[in-house]
Amino acid sequence: MPNGPQALRRGRSAAVIGHWSLVILWAMVIGHWSFREARAQQLFIEKSDASPAMIDAMYVKGLQHLVKSQTAEGIWADVYGRQPGVVGLCIVAMLAHGDDPNVGPYSGAIKRALNALLAQQNKETGYLGNSMYNHGFGTLALAEAYGAVDDARLGPALQRAINLIIASQARNPAGGWRYSPDSSDADTTVSGAQMVAMFAARNAGLAVPEEAIQKGLQYFAKCKTPEGGWGYTGSSGPNAARCAIGVLVLALAKQKDTADYKSAWQYLQNSGGDAHYQQYYLYYAAQAYFHSSPDAWRKWNALNIRTLAATQNKDGSWDGSFGNAFGTAASLLSLALNYRFLPIYER
Repeated sequence: MPNGPQALRRGRSAAVIGHWSLVILWAMVIGHWSFREARAQQLFIEKSDASPAMIDAMYVKGLQHLVKSQTAEGIWADVYGRQPGVVGLCIVAMLAHGDDPNVGPYSGAIKRALNALLAQQNKETGYLGNSMYNHGFGTLALAEAYGAVDDARLGPALQRAINLIIASQARNPAGGWRYSPDSSDADTTVSGAQMVAMFAARNAGLAVPEEAIQKGLQYFAKCKTPEGGWGYTGSSGPNAARCAIGVLVLALAKQKDTADYKSAWQYLQNSGGDAHYQQYYLYYAAQAYFHSSPDAWRKWNALNIRTLAATQNKDGSWDGSFGNAFGTAASLLSLALNYRFLPIYER
């Protein structure tokens, strides 16, 4: 593996130490603030209608639920909670809060979840689980953990996972991805997960071929609809969730000056959200808004905070179409742009 990720690990460790030093100093100077509120003020970059302490309290409550409901094997007990994709998103939600993943309050849960994720990877093919949905989100988790968590297994596992994504695309006549690594067709939802995973792996220091990125972008271009969004397997039937995926993919690809991006951004703002797959939409829409417009994101974020505050269960969880663990992790990740800790959340 290249030296870049090792340097990144050292840089992140130094950043965490420096971050906590500032927090402690700030709390000492402003004695009437609670430690949590001081910490939240340091983490938050842009102002919101809600106080940083209130948002952080929501986030911490959600994380505490994930920790309490995690099994000793590192998975979650609901019907989807053992799948690598859900385990991966739970890992990313914990990493996104910015605590030290090696010795911080969620380090044990992160390590257990990584053990569960790695145990489900095929050591020969690199495949995570039994669907490319799971593989994409699981690979994203490996990419975000690599360079932050001290675990020598992560680099090789991430490389195997990325190799499978690239090999799967090379076999696919459409240039995208679908449910199986050997699928001969593709759809924009599965393809979006692989694209984001590749961008995250590139941020982590892996040499992801530009050809694979461009081939994926070409597939998305084929599925662009006249309304401005994206279809599922073709250029018709757009919805808000798929539009958010496409906007994020183009933003990460530095394609924000293109006509496709501009029309999709307009469609997304007019879409009104996706009630059927709410948490799935929130996960992508938060990032799409964040990358598209600071002003639009602030408004969207304020509404999302109010909605999630009203719908968070007493135990800290959120319900969702794909189980409690997914609903909680996706909801937390829609709030995580308030922290900006993970590289994939940088503008």
